[in-house]
Amino acid sequence: MPADDTRAGSRERAAGQERAEGRGRAEAPEQAEELTVRDPVSAPDAEGRPRRATRRFPLFTRDTARPEGGGRAATADAPAPARQWPILLVVGLVGIGLLLSALDVFRWGLVLIGAALLCGAVLRWLMPDVGMLAVRSRFTDIATYGVLGLSIALLALMAQPDPLLEIPFLKDTLHFTVS
Repeated sequence: MPADDTRAGSRERAAGQERAEGRGRAEAPEQAEELTVRDPVSAPDAEGRPRRATRRFPLFTRDTARPEGGGRAATADAPAPARQWPILLVVGLVGIGLLLSALDVFRWGLVLIGAALLCGAVLRWLMPDVGMLAVRSRFTDIATYGVLGLSIALLALMAQPDPLLEIPFLKDTLHFTVS
């Protein structure tokens, strides 16, 4: 019966998974001594039993690697806020920009938000360790912060009424697409 085969297969997989995770039946001491490492990718686990390392991803992620440059921005004996000053600087500038936008000075608030993201990109580029400002790889962080910061700042400068930055071909492009 196919249903019985499915149940039997799932029981075998569960038993194999328990053995791989060390929850299965305890082996006799004489059996543990007889186990040997058979191939170059096998390595003993914490209890000394050989375990085959696979190229498959684990079912549950237990730990993640820190992004490059994700170390502390200050020494370990400094208080926590001082160790994370790059992210605090960027978030503080973004907060001031949001406050300016809420107080009806939206253009300069958005320019400040864009400048804060550009400042984050420059910090990520120049400093070896930026703490929590490092989210992904260095290149991805710089590209993300830079593109978002530049686009927010340029859009704020082009916002109506009375734009500070006028790009002539954008007006022609808008008329071409609408009409």
